[in-house]
Amino acid sequence: MVNGRSVPGNRWDLLDGVNPAEPPTVSVIVVHYQQQAELDRTLAALRRQTHPAGRTQIIVADDGSPEPPRVPDGVLLVRQADEGFRAAAARNLGASAATGDVLCFLDADTVPEPSYVQRMSRLPALAPEAVVVGRRRHAELAGLPVDAPVEQAGPAAELPEPQWLRDGYRLSRDLLDADDRSYRYVISAALACSRWFFERLGGFDETFRVYGGEDWEWAYRAWLGGAILAHAADAVAWHDGPDWAGRDLRDPHRRARKDAETLLLADRIPVAGSRGHGVRSAGADVVIRLGEAPSDAAAYVCVDSVLAVLPSARVGVPEKLADLFVADQRVSSLSALDDSARVFIEVPSAVRVDAVAKELQEAVATVGTGTLGTVMLGEMRIDSARARARRAIWGKELFETRAHTEAGLVPLDADPGLAGYLGGWA
Repeated sequence: MVNGRSVPGNRWDLLDGVNPAEPPTVSVIVVHYQQQAELDRTLAALRRQTHPAGRTQIIVADDGSPEPPRVPDGVLLVRQADEGFRAAAARNLGASAATGDVLCFLDADTVPEPSYVQRMSRLPALAPEAVVVGRRRHAELAGLPVDAPVEQAGPAAELPEPQWLRDGYRLSRDLLDADDRSYRYVISAALACSRWFFERLGGFDETFRVYGGEDWEWAYRAWLGGAILAHAADAVAWHDGPDWAGRDLRDPHRRARKDAETLLLADRIPVAGSRGHGVRSAGADVVIRLGEAPSDAAAYVCVDSVLAVLPSARVGVPEKLADLFVADQRVSSLSALDDSARVFIEVPSAVRVDAVAKELQEAVATVGTGTLGTVMLGEMRIDSARARARRAIWGKELFETRAHTEAGLVPLDADPGLAGYLGGWA
């Protein structure tokens, strides 16, 4: 268990109006590569924060600029070799040097308003699983004095704000109604979480070595790890220049870079809308564990009926039954089953699920969102990764369980009528 406040589901609104007993210690990690002018402006803005300077550590994480960036006294500079675009590794490097209880990530060209750090750090200081994304606005700041108050300079030189982000926050009530694809609204240029939670997740995936995607992968992993996603609309940071989608559309490499990012994410975020329609991802969205079966035939009917309903799932069976399914790569022994997924289904003994196909699909689609963490269909338990993670963190249930005692599952004995099942007459 950890210190802090627990809330059910994603209910960060239950902490509205609540402030920490004292301001948290915060490490602000600014990722940089050959942007001295932009960095100067961001560091100047960080000196104007309302969060106490004595409880704020500023770290510049340089991604191998040819010349080290110049930073004022009191700012910690950490650097890594130039091996291509490695923002994920740079953020991890900065985090490894952090001493604050809350980590606040910024890009060198993203300039925070005076209350930014205070507002971003509030929730992670209260609830250790909180992942907060600020409001990134856009303006032409180049040429302005580096110490120009950005809360005035930004609105005076404002550029269009990405509509898809605004719509996403509005429709989800600032991520209060987050779901399995809300990772798309978490951007690392304006991100905060507790250092404890960041270390628990393992940081950003350093295999991302092209622009974009590493923040979405991290946010999805955070969601599965029990994160409370929140958008702090009043925590504003101004990006110098337009959003990526608003830059030069004639650049022939833009689409290729976006495609490369999407392919990486399709393999690592295997949820509908992110994964392929037919091609399977490396990761599993749904993992099913069969405890026992009275015969090979019963095991076959059980696994076949489940995969007919959930064709993209991965299934684990007892070692003695694994050879039955050697031709199907979705099925393995329990010991070889990947334990990383969005939904886990426990099937204690072999059953046939035809009669509850709709209920099973609905449970898989909805579990983990809102306050629903677990669905029981008879003895079959459909558990979300989020519920499991929060249970492990707090030692208690923080999601609801919905039970269908008369689920219509058909228990299978040693003679399940295999030929009739396959032929369609049983």
